[in-house]
Amino acid sequence: MDEMDFFRNALVYLLAAVISVPIAKRLGFGSVLGYLLAGMIIGPFVLGYIGHEGEDVMHFAEFGVVMMLFLIGLELKPNLLWGMRKSIFGLGGLQLLISAVVIGAVAVALGQSIGAGIAIGLTLGLSSTAIVLQTLTEKGLIKQASGRASFSVLLLQDIAVVPILALIPLMAGSSQSYNSSRELHYFAGIEISGWVQVVMMLTVITGIVVIGLYLVKYIFRIIARTGLREVFTAAALLLVISTAALMELVGLSPALGAFLSGVVMANNEYRHELEANIEPFKGLLLGLFFISVGASINFGLLGSSPALILSLVAALIGIKFVILFILGRIFGIRGGQNTMFAFSLAQGGEFAFVLVAFSVESGVLNPDTSAILFLVVALSMALTPLLLLLNDKVIMPLVYKSENTREEDSIEEEETPLIIAGFGNFGVVLGRFLIANGKSATILDDNPENIDVLRRFGFKVYYGDATRTDLLASAGADKAKVLIVTVDDPQKSLKIIDLARRNYPHLKILARAVNNTHSYELMDRQVDGFQRDMFESSLLLGIEALTHLGYKRYQAHRLAHTFRKHVRKVQHELHQHHKEDEMLYLSESHRHARDLEELLRAEKEDTDHQKDSSWDISSRLEEARKVNGLLPEE
Repeated sequence: MDEMDFFRNALVYLLAAVISVPIAKRLGFGSVLGYLLAGMIIGPFVLGYIGHEGEDVMHFAEFGVVMMLFLIGLELKPNLLWGMRKSIFGLGGLQLLISAVVIGAVAVALGQSIGAGIAIGLTLGLSSTAIVLQTLTEKGLIKQASGRASFSVLLLQDIAVVPILALIPLMAGSSQSYNSSRELHYFAGIEISGWVQVVMMLTVITGIVVIGLYLVKYIFRIIARTGLREVFTAAALLLVISTAALMELVGLSPALGAFLSGVVMANNEYRHELEANIEPFKGLLLGLFFISVGASINFGLLGSSPALILSLVAALIGIKFVILFILGRIFGIRGGQNTMFAFSLAQGGEFAFVLVAFSVESGVLNPDTSAILFLVVALSMALTPLLLLLNDKVIMPLVYKSENTREEDSIEEEETPLIIAGFGNFGVVLGRFLIANGKSATILDDNPENIDVLRRFGFKVYYGDATRTDLLASAGADKAKVLIVTVDDPQKSLKIIDLARRNYPHLKILARAVNNTHSYELMDRQVDGFQRDMFESSLLLGIEALTHLGYKRYQAHRLAHTFRKHVRKVQHELHQHHKEDEMLYLSESHRHARDLEELLRAEKEDTDHQKDSSWDISSRLEEARKVNGLLPEE
């Protein structure tokens, strides 16, 4: 590749990523699908902007997976990893074994030899570390039950790659083809094989552990003293690359080596600096890898045998999904978390490209079969983000609904002046305050698990959907004085308010506003009062921050009061523009932001408020009356 080709390809890859990924994210598909679609479009089988050299880019970009596992290792302390041993070797081992047997049996039934069937089963039993971990991280699921289980299975699969590479040549029935085709590694003139390889594996792993635990912190301390960020970045990359190279030299997975080095440095004082320096490279290389996978999809082969290829893709995903779902239930993963776990790992993995190519070299598979396997794996990887989206939008709501099918509680007939609809974090604080002041309330919530926990703490909470007229009637809405709506779903909140306004016009309605748009909707309905989510708590924390920065406490409270008063005023002024004229709404927002800066600057320069002893009760009462509309504004 000459210099111009390099720059042209770099331009194509980066332009495709910059255009496709934001669009995919905006449509709710996630970045992975955006990269894959970009690769399909610019690849040799569609627009042809990049040719078959994309395979070389894929091998280079696979290093992004190595970096990702290093960063994950930094988050896992050794004791946490030891606590996951059951899911790693139990769940992960059973998944790979059962998947390999079932998929291998299907391959033999379709005419493959037993050796080829074993190789295909072991190859397709693996899943995509890159796609799964990237997607789960984006969705914030990596620390949930589905994320932890997926990570355990993927880690076992990375460990299993080395034995699979050793096993595949035996499936050819002749070690001669293996010896002639495999790449030999030498160290100091000694061939790395047999017992020499085992000894070197143990030596390298021990060396990584010892250096990571005891020496790396001193090395990075010396580098940090230089004050040169680029040198620290170079040292971080050197650490990951050297670890991966050593592991590959002795025949182990580079990704596994990077993960191990990350784990042993999880307690390192420079852990966060390492993460900050490696993260951009990891993201860029993973993006290139996903684009390369998309570009590798052979649409010519797909067009010539669409029924066969799509049937194989469906069979692969279906078989692995069923196996994963059953194992998930056995290992205690329940409900929506289990469907997420099963869908996450139902595809083929990036190691399949290596193993299939190695199987062809070893004489286990023929080129035609390998082309089909390449395509099936690439398509299954490309479909994974769509399957996860299907799970999020369709399956999860159905599972959640079935899990929460429970008879509504019968509400005791007692007159209470107050009804609270929604008792999550916001509602609990509100309810505790009112109950502590001797105000009884009928509390409604539609989360069974939440209700069971709150009842154990002594709250009188009833299960039911407050959007139903009969439930509000049972709760005593006809005799209550105040309805407080604190649910976290804006549409559900508005539905409850509309229902109460229509059937119980005497009720005073107070509401929690989830965001600005919800605030405007509440103002449209002329509720008797609302409070924006986290507004007051954020403001109080801001007051504390100002006092720690040298402001007098009174002055900090005055500035917060000015800010609060201005925001409420602006909110009412912008209310009329938010639906009618977007440009006017934006320009007025900018104008009000400038006005607020001037207002706060003037308040800060007011020398009458510089002392803590300046609390003026009468002026604060007057301001409060103005805010509440009891006095005219000056």
